[in-house]
Amino acid sequence: MSKVQPQGRTVTGDAARISDQVRSPHRARAGVLAAAAALALAGCSSSASAGGTNGGGEASLILPDLSAVTIVGGGSGRTLLLVGLLVCVLGIGFGALSYVQLRRMAVHPSMREISELIYSTCKTYLVQQGRFLLMLWVFIAAVIVAYYGLLVGFPWGRVAIVIAFSLVGMGGSYSVAWYGIRVNTFANSRVAFASLRGRPLAMHRIPMKSGMSIGMVLISIELMMMLIILLFLPSDLAGACFIGFAIGESLGASVLRIAGGIFTKIADIGADLMKIAFKIKEDDARNPGVIADCTGDNAGDSVGPSADGFETYGVTGVALITFVLLAVHDPAVQASLLVWIFVVRVAMVIASAVSYLANDALARVRYAKAERMNFEAPLSSLVWITSSVCIAATYAMTYVVLGDTLTNGLWWKLSTIISFGTLAGALIPELVKVFTSTHSKHVREVVKSARQGGASLNILSGLVAGNFSAYWLGIAIVGLMAGAFLMSGLGLGALMVAPGVFAFGLVAFGFLGMGPVTIAVDSYGPVTDNAQSVYELSLIEDVDGIDDEIRRDHGFEVQWDKAKQMLEENDGAGNTFKATAKPVLIGTAVVGATTMIFSIIMSLTNGLTTGMDNLSLLHAPLLLGLITGGAIIYWFTGASIQAVTTGAYRAVEFIKNTIKLDGATKASEADSRKVVEICTQYAQQGMLNMFLGVFFATLAFAFVEPYFFIGYLISIAIFGLYQAIFMANAGGAWDNAKKIVEVDLHAKGTALHDATIVGDTVGDPYKDTSSVALNPVIKFTTLFGLLAVELAVSLTDQGNHTLVVILAGVFFLVSAYFVHRSFYGMRIRTTLEDDSSETAEPTLVQSGTGDAR
Repeated sequence: MSKVQPQGRTVTGDAARISDQVRSPHRARAGVLAAAAALALAGCSSSASAGGTNGGGEASLILPDLSAVTIVGGGSGRTLLLVGLLVCVLGIGFGALSYVQLRRMAVHPSMREISELIYSTCKTYLVQQGRFLLMLWVFIAAVIVAYYGLLVGFPWGRVAIVIAFSLVGMGGSYSVAWYGIRVNTFANSRVAFASLRGRPLAMHRIPMKSGMSIGMVLISIELMMMLIILLFLPSDLAGACFIGFAIGESLGASVLRIAGGIFTKIADIGADLMKIAFKIKEDDARNPGVIADCTGDNAGDSVGPSADGFETYGVTGVALITFVLLAVHDPAVQASLLVWIFVVRVAMVIASAVSYLANDALARVRYAKAERMNFEAPLSSLVWITSSVCIAATYAMTYVVLGDTLTNGLWWKLSTIISFGTLAGALIPELVKVFTSTHSKHVREVVKSARQGGASLNILSGLVAGNFSAYWLGIAIVGLMAGAFLMSGLGLGALMVAPGVFAFGLVAFGFLGMGPVTIAVDSYGPVTDNAQSVYELSLIEDVDGIDDEIRRDHGFEVQWDKAKQMLEENDGAGNTFKATAKPVLIGTAVVGATTMIFSIIMSLTNGLTTGMDNLSLLHAPLLLGLITGGAIIYWFTGASIQAVTTGAYRAVEFIKNTIKLDGATKASEADSRKVVEICTQYAQQGMLNMFLGVFFATLAFAFVEPYFFIGYLISIAIFGLYQAIFMANAGGAWDNAKKIVEVDLHAKGTALHDATIVGDTVGDPYKDTSSVALNPVIKFTTLFGLLAVELAVSLTDQGNHTLVVILAGVFFLVSAYFVHRSFYGMRIRTTLEDDSSETAEPTLVQSGTGDAR
């Protein structure tokens, strides 16, 4: 069996999302200074060749013999993994059965028509995004060929495997996103129709069923793909397969998450502002922005999280596999730990399904005859039940796999470390609810502020809630990581180097352990939001003889007032639990990033044997890197909000010019599709600028100096964590403050309502664009950075240090150009005196549009 040496790791996650890399800019006015700074920093490098590389990095890793692993009682670890494949098949079957059940549920034709129109516009959006992904993938394939085939010298067959699995990973992210939209657009109209009965239980069970369907399918497909690589492909090809897979799924997740976040908030703001401008009701059918808003609910709140969850689950697994192969010296222990990681993952899928079924049974017993219910209560109980069952399953399966292999009680210590992460998956949502729930004192404070101080004090109180939440969630995450670190000091050092880093990776693993449920409660939100819109857009109350029709065809009396009230309440619960999933995913990205950064450090220090002084704050480039990361995070935040602002401006402009309030009952489908087109244009244009800015910044800083880049990666993780938590929870507080005014105070159309609408429109890009996009940015930069650093070190080792320095300057100039263009190419182009446009709208996915004046 081949033993993997701790050298040459270049995980390439989103590696090659190169996209339009060849379009070097002719602008960027700060270029001379930027180049000078890059050259100066590069000149500070102690040595770019701090560690030799084992050409190809992680793509060259070789798996140990998993068939030699035995479990307690004498069984085979490989057999357990084969059983895991069967569990994955059953998980996909669970999702498929839920899909069929949702499709067959009762729904009125007027509501089905609206949900199918929403799905139709979603399909148009996804088709465009698919073409965009394929365009970017072509560049990825070119980079894979250039690096692995020409520079590293891999056999062409191995290069083809990396390329093929990148396509598989990208296709996986794209497919689960499409599946999520289809399931949710079945569920939204079924929830809307179920509300007419005046009973709340079905209104909870339907979005819960659709969410679990997505969660089980997503996690099962991801896990199945990874198990197939582990079990059936040659051990010397597994590294290449995993790296290609990570590249593709990271590409899919980043594009769908960032673009979806911009799209949904352009549409949401455009639709919401019409309520103030024209004093029309929520989801007024005459407003052509409402369909785009519903499409955005899926593009941003369903597509994005589905693809993001798929990628996060996979990349965390690849990071742990890489760590085990690099840091554990004994091949037998390597094999046992790999089997253990995946057996625990399989057990957690089963635990999630069992917990869902148990919680559903409890909800039916408790609320079967209820006239009203707190929609948040069964969601909270599901999270806690799942966390408890997953922790129990972790201890049980760890003992089965490692009880006879490891001594000194290490099996329960490893279980405890994972359990810190699993506990975080339940504790973090509880903390988020303190700042975003409709029952939260912070959210009620926002409403109180708005009552006397209007939109101004409303916004200030929301900022307070966001800042406080960042403190408490940060302390909670640090506490759980500290517990894992202390536990890692109780003997893990005998198995591996840097056991604390492994502990942090296991905490991230635990975060995602209850993945199907985390995805399910997150997906609950877009369904409940859409259900409210479907109800209004269907104009079902105006259908002739509708009461008699429903009584005759479905056998119940319609409860119109209760239906609308419960739809509002359920939407509030959906808002809260959409908010709870965001810190879990961003926390996973940050905690998991430590494991990925470790791979770079291992490469640079030749297995922690040389150059350790460069990891000190006394090494100037490291300190400068720590300072630089925050700049990128704050630019990215501004650029994403800029894309939303300009797109919303255009959407509002179009809607104001086309909305027909007199003599029309609903907006034309053509006008609605035009708003969707505007949202798509600005989403893709903004995403392209931000992506290329991040991409070339990563190359530049990796080429400047390796330890500068280490500091930079740590910095973006820390800045990104707190920026994302603050923005997500401030936005959640503003969102549910509006919901309190609408549901609890029945104050729609008042000045108080207008003030909370303004706060909500400020919070929209905070919570659903900038904050959520930071998660894939952190992962992309860390994963791609591993490849970038190895490229720079390899070139320096070959005597090309001057070239590396020059490239660092060039890459920074290109990045600065896209940073510049993310504002000046996206700005609102009207004069201050009037509203006449100076230029046309940007075209889809074309670099260079927009004059950077």
